[in-house]
Amino acid sequence: MKAVVLGGGMVGTQMALDMATDHDFEVTLCDISDESLERAQRQAASRSLNLHTSQADLSNVDALKAAIKDADIVLGALASRIGFQSLRAIIESKKNFADISFMPEDSWDLDELAKEHGVTAVVDCGVAPGMSNMLSGYGASLLKECQNIEIYVGGLPRERRWPYEYKAGFSPADVIEEYTRPSRIVENGEVVVREALSEPELMDFEELGTLEAFNTDGLRSLAYTMKVPFMKERTLRYPGHIELMRVFRETGLFSQDRIEVDGGSVRPLDVISKLMFPKWTYEDEEQDLTIMRIITDGIDQSGKQVRHQWDLLDYYNQGATSMSRTTAFPCAIIARMIAKGDLRMPGVINAEQIGPIPGLVDHVLSEHLKRDIQYSYQSIPL
Repeated sequence: MKAVVLGGGMVGTQMALDMATDHDFEVTLCDISDESLERAQRQAASRSLNLHTSQADLSNVDALKAAIKDADIVLGALASRIGFQSLRAIIESKKNFADISFMPEDSWDLDELAKEHGVTAVVDCGVAPGMSNMLSGYGASLLKECQNIEIYVGGLPRERRWPYEYKAGFSPADVIEEYTRPSRIVENGEVVVREALSEPELMDFEELGTLEAFNTDGLRSLAYTMKVPFMKERTLRYPGHIELMRVFRETGLFSQDRIEVDGGSVRPLDVISKLMFPKWTYEDEEQDLTIMRIITDGIDQSGKQVRHQWDLLDYYNQGATSMSRTTAFPCAIIARMIAKGDLRMPGVINAEQIGPIPGLVDHVLSEHLKRDIQYSYQSIPL
């Protein structure tokens, strides 16, 4: 079978390398950057993996369709700004798809189109959204009545360095978008909107100490697919990050509106991106970590109040960042299931919809263990 991975960044490369470990697949990685493709080839060679590469401008719909023409399964790790148009093009090409692109548009607007073409497209299938949704859906299915879902997640540098004590495990531009896009949460069964970076709280984690949590728009499809009265997702950072980002935002440094400077015009976002993003980029072999907690509270089948909780704490491993691995592997695992006929659900599918499928979560978690990523679980009486 032929697998085509769209996007040769950190996550897309890990997807391609993981797929290439499976001899059932001939894998091609597509990206516009020759440098990214050459880096992926070096990594593949170091692991004796056979990986094909193809240079293509995937922001061009015709080029994208040409790249996937012969694919049996397509995997996506594209920038959020082209995620939606790419999803449409892949569905129109009648290709099954697993994707991690965090697009600002609502991907389920293409659900009917996918059903018309008989396409299974599992979207938001990374770590968060992705595993967070899958485990939320599974946890809710274990309960007679699910009353509350909480997700806490963060990608952080293992070593805290001034001035930001933060680096981006994925596109820095997408991080800034998270800090400006209003956050949707669910209260008393209704979707309500909160400002990004709002309602800070401190949380203690045994191995990391104190982190701060704040609202971002990570709940995504859960706000609409799950009938749970209280739901929220919060981002985790080292303390102090919220206030610094709020100062930048309120100063206007994240604005895309042009301002006049010395007879010319600039976008503040472009200026701060040029100055800040290099300091937010991981150096070669610089270590990071991913931390996540998923909570589902409710009444179990015996009528008792219980909490199902999954925790993840993962570190840089095998020459790859934790964030790239924990994001790439769920997508690659699900892509295999789709390609091999073990998962067929025509439409645009969110991970919470497949979580309750018998045996699916057990399979996904066991596949993670094979890749040295462990989700711990506990059932807590309330």
